Amino acid sequence: MPTNKQRQDAARRHLERQLQRRAEKDAARRRSTLIASVVGTLIVIAIVVVFVVSVTNDNNKGGAAAGSVPCSFTRAGSAAKKVDLPKSSVPGTGTVGVRIKTTQGNLAVSLDRASAPCTVASFVSLVQQHYYDNTPCHRLVTSGIYVLQCGDPTGSGSGGPGYTVPDEATGNETYPAGTVAMARTQQPNSGGSQFFIVYKDSPNLAQHLGAQQYTVFGTVSSGLDTVTKVAAGGTASGTDGAPKLATEITSMTLTK
Repeated sequence: MPTNKQRQDAARRHLERQLQRRAEKDAARRRSTLIASVVGTLIVIAIVVVFVVSVTNDNNKGGAAAGSVPCSFTRAGSAAKKVDLPKSSVPGTGTVGVRIKTTQGNLAVSLDRASAPCTVASFVSLVQQHYYDNTPCHRLVTSGIYVLQCGDPTGSGSGGPGYTVPDEATGNETYPAGTVAMARTQQPNSGGSQFFIVYKDSPNLAQHLGAQQYTVFGTVSSGLDTVTKVAAGGTASGTDGAPKLATEITSMTLTK
C-alpha cells in the first residue's frame, strides 16, 4: 500500500505532466496565431500592390502615360460633319504619316507631334472618323502667299468640326514650300479642321497675324507636285479663290 509520500509524489508528477501539456498547447496556439497574422498581412500587402499596379495601368491606358500632353478642345459652332472630340491627353512625341488621295493626284504628309501635339491629335482624330473624305479644297492663293486650303466639308470656307483647336505657334514659324499648317481666323485659338498646304515659299504668311502665327504641324513628304499642278491652273477669278482645277480629297488614311 503506497505511503502518503508516494501518493504526494505521484500527484505532483501528474500535475507537472498536465502543466507541461497545457504549456505545449498554449505555445502551439500562439504559433498558429502568429502564422495566421503574418499570412494575413502578406495577403493585404499583395492586394494593395495589385491595386496600385492596376490603377497605374488604367491611367496609362486612359492617356495619362509619361510623355503625354494635355489639350483643351472647346465645342464651338455647328459641325459640318458630326464627329467626337479628340482625347484631352495626347502623345507629345513622334510623327504620324497621312496619305491623302485627291481627284488631282496623291500626296503624303508627315505630322510632327513634338511641335504641335494638340493640332496633330485633332487632325488624326478627324482622319480616323473619315471627316475629310469627299471634301473639296476650296481656296487657292497665287499671289503674295502660295497656299491651297482644304478641310471644310461645306466648301464655303466657314465650315468646321464643331470645336476649336488651341494655338501651338511659337511666333518663330517660317512657311517654306511643303509646309502644312492650321488655318484660323484672327481670333486666338480659332483653328478647327481647315488646313493649308504651302506649295511655294511664303514668308509673307508670317506677317499676317503678328506674333500669333499659323500653327505648323507637318510637312509634305511626297506629292507636292499634285498641289503645284492645281496651283498652275489658277483660280476661278483673281488670285484668291476656288481653284479652276477642281480638287477634292477622296480619302485620308494613317500610314504609321
